[in-house]
Amino acid sequence: MQKGTLFLIPVPLAENATQKSFTPYLIDTINAIKTYIVENEKTARKFLKEAGIKTPQSELLIHDFGKHKRGNSLVPYFTQLMSGIDVGLMSEAGCPGVADPGAEIVSEAHKRGIKVVPLVGPNSMLQALMASGFSGQSFTFHGYLPIDKVDRAKRIKELETLSEKNKQTQLFMETPFRNNHLLEDVLKNCHGSTQLCIACNINGEDEFIKTMTVGAWRGERIDLHKKPTVFLIYKG
Repeated sequence: MQKGTLFLIPVPLAENATQKSFTPYLIDTINAIKTYIVENEKTARKFLKEAGIKTPQSELLIHDFGKHKRGNSLVPYFTQLMSGIDVGLMSEAGCPGVADPGAEIVSEAHKRGIKVVPLVGPNSMLQALMASGFSGQSFTFHGYLPIDKVDRAKRIKELETLSEKNKQTQLFMETPFRNNHLLEDVLKNCHGSTQLCIACNINGEDEFIKTMTVGAWRGERIDLHKKPTVFLIYKG
């Protein structure tokens, strides 16, 4: 029996950013799929509605892959795919599989010989990199830095050293309610000449992306509390 295809469907990064996130192919794809694996069912159903899905939501089969479901068997998520039915994978925001637990589903799909098709859509890391003015030839995304203040300071210094040594852009992030604390630690532990880009609420109505030296940032006052933010440093 021919297996289904797993489509990776990006979700908008911010409120009122749906029109920036659509492509005709994405709209055609969601209107051809009735089964989804999602990180957040409420977010997924909202996006599908905004994207213009014509299938009644009551007819959709939504598999919940939220944090309380992970660690269980993956077999139920692949019943339809193994039966020849196409399935869409959706993150809570941005691209599935990138800084996202959906990577586990994608990995399992490859093991089962299932075709994986990534759709074009918003990605905060790449969009921040594009807008930073830093090297796009060599870069690393580190995800979340340590919560412990001492460990975090050590890690920030390590990333700065890596950037200078390898001429490489370093990207990282934090839980939005701890953004201001992370910014304080970056400004405290990096050299004044190091370049810092702050990319906040990408695609949102109050999107803020700015690059300056750490020394210049020390004279600024900015509130990043509860706003999705990507931090980038580069020491050339």
